[in-house]
Amino acid sequence: MLAIIAAMPNRWKPNVTVAALIERDGHFLLVEEDTADGLRLNNPAGHLDPGESPIQACIREVLEETAHDFTPTAVVGVYLNRFRRTRTGDDITYLRFAFAGQLGTHHGWRALDEGIVRTVWMTPEEIRATRERHRSPLLLRCLDDYLAGQRFSLNLVHTDASVLQPNG
Repeated sequence: MLAIIAAMPNRWKPNVTVAALIERDGHFLLVEEDTADGLRLNNPAGHLDPGESPIQACIREVLEETAHDFTPTAVVGVYLNRFRRTRTGDDITYLRFAFAGQLGTHHGWRALDEGIVRTVWMTPEEIRATRERHRSPLLLRCLDDYLAGQRFSLNLVHTDASVLQPNG
């Protein structure tokens, strides 16, 4: 039996991330992050943590990176991209759930997540003009899908109760 297990290939597992598209008066809320490749722009975004749904992860990430409450109202899309880290050469694949929604209360007393330098509001034209500073090519793809009116029900993303139960 041990020989069979040893012969099985490693299972490929993409990193699951979430991102928020937040629009106000024709401007979109982005974060400027200090990365190994310098200052980069991104949607408020981050990794799915154990024990949370993608929707819960998006709410948490927006709060951590912008100090704002966020209420997802729609799924913009689900995206898969591959990335090679400049510094280490690591080959990483991301599966991103992008949500549109409403920005809520600002909690000015909250410190922004480590690495987040500031939040910025930018027009689509300004975002397109700074492509070389985007942390991910998905920033522009998600924006274009949002601007094209692409929206899906939040019911598209189902999280079984077993995920949300501690020590499940």
